[in-house]
Amino acid sequence: MQLSKFSDYSFRALIYLAENNHGLNTIEHMASELKISQNHLKKIIHKLSKGKFIESFKGRDGGIRLAKEPQNIPLSEVLLYTEVNTDFVECLKHNMQHVNCPYQTACNLKAIIHRAKDSFIQEFQKYSLQDLLQQS
Repeated sequence: MQLSKFSDYSFRALIYLAENNHGLNTIEHMASELKISQNHLKKIIHKLSKGKFIESFKGRDGGIRLAKEPQNIPLSEVLLYTEVNTDFVECLKHNMQHVNCPYQTACNLKAIIHRAKDSFIQEFQKYSLQDLLQQS
């Protein structure tokens, strides 16, 4: 299983915000620290804001911060919110009209992949953003 860059960078942004929760943070500074392009980070911040994981404030003294305490942000919620495609093979997609597989009707691979995906997500359910933070 592989996370998309979007999910990976979303986790990094949330970790950064949790570790720098003393005030508001700017996208410019975060992008520099995380070594992510500002344009890409803006898209991530926008999505995380829509998902109520972070709060953003506009204006001269604006910035971003976590919307909740790190222990109240389950990793599974972030994962499911940021991953666009968890259909690891073509036959798991909702529209199977265009699937070109001779085993489509009698295949056990789909069930195995579903169980693996469920286990992957269940592992993320055990942890919150707090579990990703450096313990000092």
